[in-house]
Amino acid sequence: MKHKKLTKIICAAVTSATFLFSGCGPTAENFENTSPELSAENKSLPTANEENVINTATANAASKMPASARNTPVVQVAKNVGPAVVGITNKAIARDFFNRPVEMEGVGSGVIFRSDGYIVTNNHVIEGAKEIIVSLADGNTVNGTLVGTDEMTDIAVVKVDAQNLPVAKFGNSEEIMVGEPVVAIGNPMGLEFQGSVTVGVISALNRTIELNDRRFSLLQTDAAISPGNSGGALVNYDSEVIGINSAKLAQTEVEGIAFAIPINTVQSVVNEIMQKGYVSRPYLGVVLFDKATAARYGYQLNINKGVFIFQVSLDSPAGRAGLQRGDIILKIDGKEVNSATEIRSDIAARKIGDKITITYDRDNSEYTMEVTLQEMPQTNN
Repeated sequence: MKHKKLTKIICAAVTSATFLFSGCGPTAENFENTSPELSAENKSLPTANEENVINTATANAASKMPASARNTPVVQVAKNVGPAVVGITNKAIARDFFNRPVEMEGVGSGVIFRSDGYIVTNNHVIEGAKEIIVSLADGNTVNGTLVGTDEMTDIAVVKVDAQNLPVAKFGNSEEIMVGEPVVAIGNPMGLEFQGSVTVGVISALNRTIELNDRRFSLLQTDAAISPGNSGGALVNYDSEVIGINSAKLAQTEVEGIAFAIPINTVQSVVNEIMQKGYVSRPYLGVVLFDKATAARYGYQLNINKGVFIFQVSLDSPAGRAGLQRGDIILKIDGKEVNSATEIRSDIAARKIGDKITITYDRDNSEYTMEVTLQEMPQTNN
């Protein structure tokens, strides 16, 4: 029987008073005669007034230095990295209920990683932008252009026409330890709060979450990250950026759970975007439904195992190999798969040109085929 799989979401300043009484003491010339101990070298000693000025200047300078208890690692991080964190305004055009064009505006954050104007941010911060405006820490605003994006890792690179910009130093996310203190810098709730600093710790490493049918391996932190912080910097106490703030677990009953993309992942993606404008990855060429994804789109999926192929691109690895709409993928290289995310993660871990063996069900009969993965086509934004 054929499956019917588918049926229709201070220091005070110190001053000293010096009184000079005319005629009550030796003059400078007499002083030399009455004090033979003074050598010629001592003639260059500062006068009382000069010494007073020096002491006062030194005291004033000292009063401007923060006490050591105040000059904490967090203060140093804010000084060192804060100037390299920018605000990014995304101006996009949407359609209202009457199909009229309406300008939409969103605000996020970004981190300057090259002094000639290159900035890393989240893909969702600039997604759909018709105009990108970058607000620098010095108060200037400049237009930005999109260099490239990678939706799969939520990373994008923006370029501004500027030179000698402050730059953030990237660290090594492989050296991060659970419990180590971190600082998040960004623009929560928009540019009104630009350059906000919050403090926390690394709560967990390699935290895997699924968003929009994609699986992310992220750093978890309890540093406060709010809307507008996306694309900002997560920094260790050595003033090294170890992550780019991204998703937040948005549940009203949950506090202190936020996520950042590890900087090693970010650097790998950024390097490829800088080289060719995008990240090349293998793909299969199918639209997949499991029970959760089907329900999100208003369908009920009646299968007990595997992943349903909802659509196949004919000019794709899957289409060329002969997979069809309605087939159910059961295994990849002998390993059972039961969610669309599992299959996407498996394919993403492969290389272009790799061959995989797919076991699938068609009309209650089981078949096996070999598929050669190809480079995913790039869409024009």
